[in-house]
Amino acid sequence: VHPNVSQGCQGGCATCSDYNGCLSCKPRLFFVLERIGMKQIGVCLSSCPSGYYGTRYPDINKCAKCKADCDTCFTRNFCTKCKSGFYLYSGKCLEKCPDGLEANNHTMECTSIMHCEASEWSPWSPCTKKGKTCGFKRGNEVRVREIVQHPSARGNPCPATSESRKCIVQRKRCQKEGKGKKNREEKRKKSNKDESKETRQESKGRAARRQNREQRENNNKTQPKKRKAPNKEQNLAPVDTAH
Repeated sequence: VHPNVSQGCQGGCATCSDYNGCLSCKPRLFFVLERIGMKQIGVCLSSCPSGYYGTRYPDINKCAKCKADCDTCFTRNFCTKCKSGFYLYSGKCLEKCPDGLEANNHTMECTSIMHCEASEWSPWSPCTKKGKTCGFKRGNEVRVREIVQHPSARGNPCPATSESRKCIVQRKRCQKEGKGKKNREEKRKKSNKDESKETRQESKGRAARRQNREQRENNNKTQPKKRKAPNKEQNLAPVDTAH
């Protein structure tokens, strides 16, 4: 260490020198040696750089190098990311994954082998032929299923997702589209005609009832009122009983 030690340092250093850089760090900072050309200088950082891991001691916090195959590590014996060409498994960097595992080139990790999984078959579809369900005796029916888990690189491939088989139905003629449309149109017209007829009959009935009511009212107005007969007992003259 160069004897020219200073207490007024910059960049988080507690003590430093012009030749060696930081000699000690302020509390909670990590001390690490960086190589510049042929010499190393000390620097103080809030966290260790890539390829280093931090260790805290009572008197100083230091950054130490990871293993050669580790890109980042938690401790010297536990890697969190491997360098190119290695696969991470349980904190170790391996050139080849163990049996039962496969190398994931996207995450550079050893992962479990995933086999394909399919759902249950759906019910068989109606028996059809050329898109129709009538006009034939022999046709085909189909059932399908979905893939619920796609396989990994070394996993078992997926099975077929559809099946078809021959089927037999009772032969029947197909109703012509034009004829069926004509019948539906005739039924609609007949229904509308019946509704119109009922509406007309109801209107006539209401008109007849209204006319009869008006006629009765007119008759009551034009008919003269009957005069009330006089009381016979009141018109009789008194009888003289003196003679």
